[in-house]
Amino acid sequence: MAEKLGLYIHIPFCRSKCDYCDFYSLSGRETRMDDYQKALLVHMGETAPQARSYSVDTVYFGGGTPSFYGEKRLRALLKSIGKRFELAKDAEITVECNPDSVDKQMLTQLRRAGFNRISLGVQSACDRELAQLHRPHTFAQAQEAAAAARAAKFKNLSLDLIYGLPGQDMAGWQDTVEQALALEPEHLSCYGLKVEPGTPLDDRVVRGERLPGDDAQADMYLWMVDRLAQAGYLQYEISNFARPGFQSRHNLKYWMGRPYIGFGPGAHSDFGGRRYSFVRDLEDYISGILEGGRVIDQSELIPQRERGGEYLMLRLRTTRGVEEWEYRREYFMNFDSIEQKLEEYERQGWAERHDRRWNLTPKGFLVSNQLICDLLGLQEEDCLQKPPPRLKQGREDGAE
Repeated sequence: MAEKLGLYIHIPFCRSKCDYCDFYSLSGRETRMDDYQKALLVHMGETAPQARSYSVDTVYFGGGTPSFYGEKRLRALLKSIGKRFELAKDAEITVECNPDSVDKQMLTQLRRAGFNRISLGVQSACDRELAQLHRPHTFAQAQEAAAAARAAKFKNLSLDLIYGLPGQDMAGWQDTVEQALALEPEHLSCYGLKVEPGTPLDDRVVRGERLPGDDAQADMYLWMVDRLAQAGYLQYEISNFARPGFQSRHNLKYWMGRPYIGFGPGAHSDFGGRRYSFVRDLEDYISGILEGGRVIDQSELIPQRERGGEYLMLRLRTTRGVEEWEYRREYFMNFDSIEQKLEEYERQGWAERHDRRWNLTPKGFLVSNQLICDLLGLQEEDCLQKPPPRLKQGREDGAE
């Protein structure tokens, strides 16, 4: 059976930049869309032979704002993927959309072309909060976009929300969540606002604008986890919730350490044992692909020990967590000190054990960066001080 592969296509164009955004994206560059399209098509054609033995079971168009790029270009890209790669019949094919750049006609064309999942950037149900972020839409437009997706026969709709916004209190966050639930999405991604260095939001905070404090954000998060569970949404990652059967298969590839290939400026890949990324510059990417220049920004082979660290770091973001036998078998590392630390976390209410599997609790997710950092430190000490553990006999019955 062919190994599964995910594809990520970065569309860096936006109508306008949001104040909090740190992704590589550009506004006012629409005249470069056609040349960018040519570069993407060439790049995918050059890459496809390397993935000949793989079955592509997820495709994700992210940004930027892919819906602003136009449905004709998106359809052409997906058609090229279908011709050049082994695209699975049941592939999950996602496109990120902003409410101001979609309508029923456009979404119907995308659905007919094979797109089957919409990720809609709603962020808030409060127009004042949206305006403060310089989002280019209102909540009424988000409601209209969700209705358009249903009218276009999309049966897998995800909504993005942000908590901890300037001026937001618990009542405002609760209203946003309730309004989002009323749209009956299959999936919700709910992120705490991060102030990224160099963004307009960072400048605003430096000038004295206040955001909800850590305790207030923690309360918003824990309330949200409980409310979404009551509504039938299962938490499967720190910030992601889904009805049964509607987890984001593509994003799970990142967290579960599965191979994926990215295309576009700033896009990352983990393929063939190597992690690499492309230049974060539109013009350099276009000229590099079309004229034969350098487009790789960083590239490295990942040693087994580092993969073991990634296993802890990424798996503990999910509710599946980590498993002793899996860790020993795949990375030949000692789990004893890791387990002892997890037992400490359990006493604090930050972690829980299910047979031989450990995962963080919602309270643990709130402090996951520090918890995981401590575990990685223990792992590094084990690697420096102790030989790799011998695999114990008779433990295969615990493997999945």
